[in-house]
Amino acid sequence: MSETLSVRADSDDLFDVLYDWDRVPVPRSLREFTARRANIGSPLDLSGVWRFRELLPFAPDDQIVTIGEGQTILRPSELVAKYVGMQPGRLYLQYEGLNPSGSFKDNGMTAAATHARMVGAKLAACASTGNTSASLAIYASATGLFRVVVFVGSGKIAYGKLSQALDYGALTLQIKGDFDDALSRVRQVSQEAGIYLCNSVNPFRLEGQKAIIYRVLEGLNWEIPDWIVVPGGNLGNSSAFGKALQELRQLGLIDRVPRLAVINAAGANTLFQLYEGQGLRWNDGAPDQALIDSYYADMDAKQRRAKTLASAIEINRPVNLKKCLRALAVCDGVVREVSDEDILDAKAQVGAGGFGCEPASAASVSGAKLLRAQGVIAPSDRVVCILTGHQLKDPNATVQYHAGGDGGHGAGRFRNAPVVVENDLAKILDVIEQALAV
Repeated sequence: MSETLSVRADSDDLFDVLYDWDRVPVPRSLREFTARRANIGSPLDLSGVWRFRELLPFAPDDQIVTIGEGQTILRPSELVAKYVGMQPGRLYLQYEGLNPSGSFKDNGMTAAATHARMVGAKLAACASTGNTSASLAIYASATGLFRVVVFVGSGKIAYGKLSQALDYGALTLQIKGDFDDALSRVRQVSQEAGIYLCNSVNPFRLEGQKAIIYRVLEGLNWEIPDWIVVPGGNLGNSSAFGKALQELRQLGLIDRVPRLAVINAAGANTLFQLYEGQGLRWNDGAPDQALIDSYYADMDAKQRRAKTLASAIEINRPVNLKKCLRALAVCDGVVREVSDEDILDAKAQVGAGGFGCEPASAASVSGAKLLRAQGVIAPSDRVVCILTGHQLKDPNATVQYHAGGDGGHGAGRFRNAPVVVENDLAKILDVIEQALAV
């Protein structure tokens, strides 16, 4: 491991990757990274993570594992801006569904796979609501560097995601319980059996996820937005974003940080309850552990389980809770919760504007709409909503929303149901004419 690097436990017994920036060659300006985008002949420059390798300098170039992750785009959406209540040209969508496995997880997994290679790991594991298992499995199958075991909870994984883990050859263990149970068990198994753990308790995962922020800034021509809005599940992204922005400011590469909004689903709202409801804060690295313990004890006593159609953020005990508190402190952040119905409505608007996303992704748009209605976000602010995963991760949710069905909510506000018509030319033309007249 590089002599410029240290890894230390924080107050939550998780670890941080820390760099001796005085000994790391850092560009004088972020604009120096722009030229690398044209160097498609270099696998490291082609990667939307390792293109910024000086900002996550824990691995020598010849150890880096990449499969072309990070080829994502930042795009303004006028339809979504109108839906949220923003002025034209002020709302952007960062679409992470374009990653090889279809979600943002590849940003972190390329870094975790790289570190696994550095330490000689031959077996890796994760607990997953779907996206993590798909990402870990694709890196294992594409590189052949290690084998994979994934833990999923009972009935807590969308088929679009489960199919990836199965197709990529992962040993998939479905245990009785939810994601929190699966994560607790995989941590025990990994420690007992010496398996390399690839959940976001792994600090190198978060190092890779910092690159999402770099690409957002790159997409804005290295200008700082006013807000970054991100779904909150296990809180790895928000934690990574805060670390990235704190480091960029420390290095003098940016002169201010955007505000951060983390959006929970109402059925999985631990962060919202603790942060906005009970006043839990980072407190200079000494958050109130007794408050956290009391909340979890009450949750256990009442047998409250996370429940949301946004399965990727259906998590009761976010493992990166304290790191997220740090990010919220760095970014003067806020936390909100939104209902499943509002998430699915926002998802439909994202799709109508040209980007299909999985339900959890749309929590960012729904949250931005709520913050705009509350007057927290101004219509002239420049807002970036992170879309974390591809629409085809959970196609059942989309079909149930538009056509109705057994999803528990029926057809949605912006439904676009298929029209049943007889196999008759005149009747088909009549239906088309009526539809176009609306």
